[in-house]
Amino acid sequence: MGRISGSRAMAYIKPSWFFARVFNRVVLATGAVNSQPLTVTKRRSKLPQTIPMTPVDVDGVKYLVSVRGETEWVKNVRANPHVKLTESGVTDYVATEIPVEARKPILQAYRATASKATARLFRQLPEGADHPVFSLTALRH
Repeated sequence: MGRISGSRAMAYIKPSWFFARVFNRVVLATGAVNSQPLTVTKRRSKLPQTIPMTPVDVDGVKYLVSVRGETEWVKNVRANPHVKLTESGVTDYVATEIPVEARKPILQAYRATASKATARLFRQLPEGADHPVFSLTALRH
């Protein structure tokens, strides 16, 4: 398990080398754990970053939840909210960060479907403020 670093407002659980370099690649290749590839633009290099995500739907809105806190993908989405999520095809979205006080029902819905590993991350970062949440609005071309 990664270490927790930063202040309460900048909580982050760093993934292990295995998780970041091996597990995520296997999940991206297979779609395991109900994940979908999320592609964001890196804020410095402007290159694409693709990671496995498990979006949650609440009241007809699709959300992304950062279970590890202030991750690189979160910082990248804040810098450029245009993201791509690959489901049956690729859909372009604009991500909007949800204020801390509005996250509770989304986090509850996410936790209800989470794996044991994800539940452990929520125990390590128990506050809603620890988990950035973004709503997704599909762009129509």
